[in-house]
Amino acid sequence: MELRRCRAEDLEEIRALFTATILTVNRRDYTDVQVRAWAGAAGEFPRRRSFFLDLYTLVALEGTQLVGYGNIHESGYLDHLFVHRDHQGQGIATALCDALEAHAAAGGVERVTVHASLTARPFFLGRGYRLLREQRVEVGGVFLKNCAMEKPLVPDLESPVSHK
Repeated sequence: MELRRCRAEDLEEIRALFTATILTVNRRDYTDVQVRAWAGAAGEFPRRRSFFLDLYTLVALEGTQLVGYGNIHESGYLDHLFVHRDHQGQGIATALCDALEAHAAAGGVERVTVHASLTARPFFLGRGYRLLREQRVEVGGVFLKNCAMEKPLVPDLESPVSHK
């Protein structure tokens, strides 16, 4: 697997991967109406070209096939992290997340935040993220539940330190 920065020519594959992943993988945690509304957001991708190209967006490739992507804002907000439905459980999300977190840490970010889907919640918990709250968000006129989560990238300076 290769990770590299997103290019303009990746955007159509990203749109297709986003849509297919939501309609299949996320279906186990959301209703048909919810996944259709959420996947419908991909219709905005052509107008959001700069979103993918200006953020630190990485794509994961197996040969020439785009099998995952993720991006992070300079503030440490991890916005997208999606893996192709046929490549789940192969370490792709882990590799992407490792690279995105490392990029944020190198930029001086102290904590990464994410609004994780119910489907992605266990993945982020396993990476040391903590749940801040569950929340309802509106997408395409439909409400979905997701999880506001965070992970410190540097040791908490306010926590007590043992000097034994």
